[in-house]
Amino acid sequence: MVVRMRHTRAHTGNRRSHHALVGVRLSVCAKCGAKHTRHRACANCGTYKGQTVIDTLAKTVKKERQAKKAGKK
Repeated sequence: MVVRMRHTRAHTGNRRSHHALVGVRLSVCAKCGAKHTRHRACANCGTYKGQTVIDTLAKTVKKERQAKKAGKK
């Protein structure tokens, strides 16, 4: 197959002008002040819209227990 009409560099560039990457939007947590991605729970304190949805204290305790287990072996 032979391409009948060639796309110019300008035409290709105009099409690709919308392909640029955009940075992640960050919000500030109302409880702890840490930055987090929008519409996601805060990784630092585990709150979303003023409610605690992730128990971060339990996660840290679990990690410490696993580290102690690995240290004993």
